[in-house]
Amino acid sequence: MQAFDLYAVLPELVLLVVTCLLLVASVYVPERQPVTPGVEQDIFHTPRGVGFVYFFSIILLAYLVIAFVGRMGDVSVVAMNGLFQSDPFSNLLKACSCGAVLVSLVYSKQYLTDRALFRPDFIVLALLALLGQCVLISGANLLTLYLGLELMALPTYALVAMRHSSEKSVEAGIKYFILGALASGFLLYGMSMLYGVTGSLDLIEIFRTVADPRVNHLVMAFGLVFIVSGLAFKLGVVPFHMWVPDVYQGAPTAVTLMIAAAPKLAAFALIFRLLVNTLLPLLGDWQPMLVLLAVLSLVLGNVTAIAQTNMKRMLAYSAIAQMGFVLLGMLSVFDDHAFSASMFYAITYVLTTLGSFGLLMMLSRKGHDCETIDDLKGLNKRHPWFAFIGLIMMFSLAGIPPTVGFAAKLGVLEALVDGEHTFLAIIAVIASLIGAFYYLRVVKVMYFDEPKAEHAIEISGSGFARGLLSLNAIFVLALGIFPAGLMAVCLDAMRRTLLGS
Repeated sequence: MQAFDLYAVLPELVLLVVTCLLLVASVYVPERQPVTPGVEQDIFHTPRGVGFVYFFSIILLAYLVIAFVGRMGDVSVVAMNGLFQSDPFSNLLKACSCGAVLVSLVYSKQYLTDRALFRPDFIVLALLALLGQCVLISGANLLTLYLGLELMALPTYALVAMRHSSEKSVEAGIKYFILGALASGFLLYGMSMLYGVTGSLDLIEIFRTVADPRVNHLVMAFGLVFIVSGLAFKLGVVPFHMWVPDVYQGAPTAVTLMIAAAPKLAAFALIFRLLVNTLLPLLGDWQPMLVLLAVLSLVLGNVTAIAQTNMKRMLAYSAIAQMGFVLLGMLSVFDDHAFSASMFYAITYVLTTLGSFGLLMMLSRKGHDCETIDDLKGLNKRHPWFAFIGLIMMFSLAGIPPTVGFAAKLGVLEALVDGEHTFLAIIAVIASLIGAFYYLRVVKVMYFDEPKAEHAIEISGSGFARGLLSLNAIFVLALGIFPAGLMAVCLDAMRRTLLGS
């Protein structure tokens, strides 16, 4: 290992070492808790060292955000003997992923505490999943990509089933595990066919071999089908979406946020690394697949969401439709503006998702989860500011100006029109109009319906968490009014990455 190898993987190395140290330290650091005389203490449900682990995990995540942002000006390098690549594209996505996990932990603290789930193992599993995302985003080898993917997936399986007393949570965990293992098998089988044809695991070498007209195109096409299927599952698009609604609804809301936010950025990076960086010569084979996946996701996701009464399930179908938009941005493969528009869409969707699920957790309290749309009735009459936050999030998901969702959708639509995919742009607009119905229905319930009961709506969470949620909403609104800055960052990162590769 040379010096630049160590520098390239230093943030990931720090994340791994500190996470392991926090796991060990949590056993030996006692938690200060009041002892009630005459009451037996439940050792199993009494977390040890969770405050210590939480504090240092927040510091760790803040350091990682700063470290990755500081690396965005660096040139693209391939380190660890061709296994790992550090470039502006990966550093931007990793900074956003670390920021998303940091915000998720802040939002989740009170929610988890009220349900006896605020334990060191939750935080450690979240950090290990983040490590998998970072490895996946910077993968320069099929082996690195797969290991990163599994390191991201395995902790989330455990997180989904963490609430042992809930049948829905355990059922969701089992479904997620079985279907996730099946999708990983598809992806691994497709990678093995790539290796069989090209004789290499290195993405650059595979690109050069695939571009050779003498390569066995039939075997490559079969392998590509399995790869796209695995990618579609990880992104949660139709027809590999069956796990998304059940897992979103069955998992605790804090875990749902962990699945719905940062992993989407890693899945986007995986698609970019495999299809654009590696299999671009097979454009004629995988582009029609993406078109079909995107259109089906847009139509089925938006139409099915209309019938949902559970807020988390509605946001699950919304996520399916939103990922269809992300795939549309990958179709104009010779246009860096299209790639940057797709990346901008993914980043801003994560920002909006954080606010949406954060609001649901703030409106939940001990013994009651805010999950159904009816739970939001009359929110404006009791808490106008939080109703306004909900309005901003719903408007952004619907793509209504002046929120950032409008700028994100407009960027993808412009890329489609410029890439001569006008028909797909029309389908996307129609699907967005359908989707606007169920988003505006939530706004109508918050502003015009009467509360279910006198004390049906309460706000939980610390003052810091509430302030962060307010800041989240302000960012969604400000980036919609002034989107040029983040768009320029995405475009610059994409251009310098493509030139470096």
